[in-house]
Amino acid sequence: MRFKAELMSGEEMRRALYRIAHEIVEANKGVEGLVLVGIHTRGIPLAKRIADFIRSFEGKGVPVGMLDITLYRDDLTEIGLKPQVRETRIPFDLQGKAVVLVDDVLYTGRTARAALDALMDLGRPRRIYLAVLVDRGHRELPIRADFVGKNVPTSRAEVVKVKVAEVDGEDRVELWEREEA
Repeated sequence: MRFKAELMSGEEMRRALYRIAHEIVEANKGVEGLVLVGIHTRGIPLAKRIADFIRSFEGKGVPVGMLDITLYRDDLTEIGLKPQVRETRIPFDLQGKAVVLVDDVLYTGRTARAALDALMDLGRPRRIYLAVLVDRGHRELPIRADFVGKNVPTSRAEVVKVKVAEVDGEDRVELWEREEA
């Protein structure tokens, strides 16, 4: 793959997440009954950052959980014989809550669909929102994000890579292009 451009710097990511945090609180009319659930892998640190921002301006904490969707994917047979299953930890009851699913990139919508299925197996929320740092288009399912850090039109030959300090050692969003075969 070939690097094409930096789409967001670390500071731009921070500002986008701060804005998303405000939009979430506004949509929910406060933090009552609000929980965040990050989708493995990079959705988890993004959800924690959003929760930290909410705590900073609302003075109240918002619970954060983590969700593994591996066994809910519709491409499980393409992943390989031994898919890597990670931890799901939802240390709160979902019943009647407003849940914000948090992920790094929204592309085809299949990850979000799998996350919805996994979440519904754990309880019945009052409402489910979707927050993503980057929406790159090319939906294959009728799914849209409620909160978006940045919309980036891409081609199918391009790849959006989100890097977060907690996983990758730095914060930035990059655009890469697959090399011709």
